[in-house]
Amino acid sequence: MLTAGRREAASCIGVFTGKRQATVTLPCVSLTCDELRVNQVEAHNRNGDTVAEKNCLKGAGNTMAASDKNCCVSLTRCFFDYSTPKTLVIRSKTVGAINRLCQALVIAYIIGYVCVWKKGYQDTDTVISSVTTKVKGIALTNTSDLGTRIWDVADYIIPPQEENSFFVLTNLNITPNQTQSHCPENPGPESSCSSDQDCKKGFRNGRLSGVRTGRCVHFSERIKTCEVLAWCPLEKYDEPPDPPMLAEAENFTVLIKNSVRYPKFNFSRRNILPHINSTYLSKCVFSRDTDPDCPIFRLRDIVAEAGEDFQAMAVHGGVMGVQIRWDCDLDMPANWCVPRYTFRRLDNKDPENNVAPGYNFRFAKYYKSSNGEEIRTLIKGYGIRFDIMVFGKAGKFNVVPTLLNIGAGLGLMGLVTVVCDWFVLVFMRKRHLYRERKYSYVDDFQLLSNEVP
Repeated sequence: MLTAGRREAASCIGVFTGKRQATVTLPCVSLTCDELRVNQVEAHNRNGDTVAEKNCLKGAGNTMAASDKNCCVSLTRCFFDYSTPKTLVIRSKTVGAINRLCQALVIAYIIGYVCVWKKGYQDTDTVISSVTTKVKGIALTNTSDLGTRIWDVADYIIPPQEENSFFVLTNLNITPNQTQSHCPENPGPESSCSSDQDCKKGFRNGRLSGVRTGRCVHFSERIKTCEVLAWCPLEKYDEPPDPPMLAEAENFTVLIKNSVRYPKFNFSRRNILPHINSTYLSKCVFSRDTDPDCPIFRLRDIVAEAGEDFQAMAVHGGVMGVQIRWDCDLDMPANWCVPRYTFRRLDNKDPENNVAPGYNFRFAKYYKSSNGEEIRTLIKGYGIRFDIMVFGKAGKFNVVPTLLNIGAGLGLMGLVTVVCDWFVLVFMRKRHLYRERKYSYVDDFQLLSNEVP
């Protein structure tokens, strides 16, 4: 009885005096002060002191101070809480099947997608490329303006060299023998006139072919237009010939020389592969079936690969894209690194939005007459521009990306536990039992108090 009294008196809450009886509340029992006095006498007779009384008074005083610190204690406990994983083995075929299925999916993602498909074990580098072209071919035309004429590469490649592209002339409107002189403007709403007052002298803008002289002259017997100082006769705004003048351009060929480099791996490659010699290069033409490595392309084949008709495209011109892709796995032999060619049309060919279709520009060829007068032939050229675009990347094994990708993939294993816990705590019939077994709360001060004798 004495030992129990000492333990309970240490935590009692109340007031004890020698003159009046009070009730003291203990954690598990309630004792009066008379009962405490009996315990005190017994303790005094045996030990000669009043330990129980002193402990009761001391506990009552401490309780007043502890009540003021309850808020701080609660916040401190929350801050210093620590959660540790607890292993709960659930012997359930359903949960076990879900767990193994999720693990199999994560492993398949790591091996199949990250490692095999995306080559996550490799370090990569983007391509640095240079491109040069050389076009060959001859065309024959016979027109009223030019007569019979042979066109070679110096005539239809304008300009001779471009950066990663080349232009082939396929059609043209010609205005020959122009000189600096006075002539009537082409008929139109802004150029028609009935007297000189309708033509302001010195007037010019970007849509006119020259500078107005202030005179209204006959363009024809019935039509009068303002006179201009310009290259005369003026260009006529006619539709381009159909079929195109240089229809034979479809048989022209182009040699595309492409060199690539991956500086991170110090690796270089050409699209003229090591097994290609001069004899083969002089005879081959690219074909996906027979000569997929040949760097010489027939223009008709390029356009056909893009699903277009060369003759129809040559009337107004257009823009074609030649795409060269280098995707190289440098863990494999170097001769496996070869280019892949694809072709597509780049300019808009929308039948509902056909304003200003195709690709064209103007240029002139200048001459001197016998009397020293400057003469030019104006040509509005239509043609096809071929843009060469090089893409690609190279990959090689490196331990750093390997560890990063595998670690990121294994981190997904944590989702497996989340999915299984969610299924167990939401859908299982014994979910309440699982919840009680899964989560336990232990206070450190309770463990310490149980260890005190």
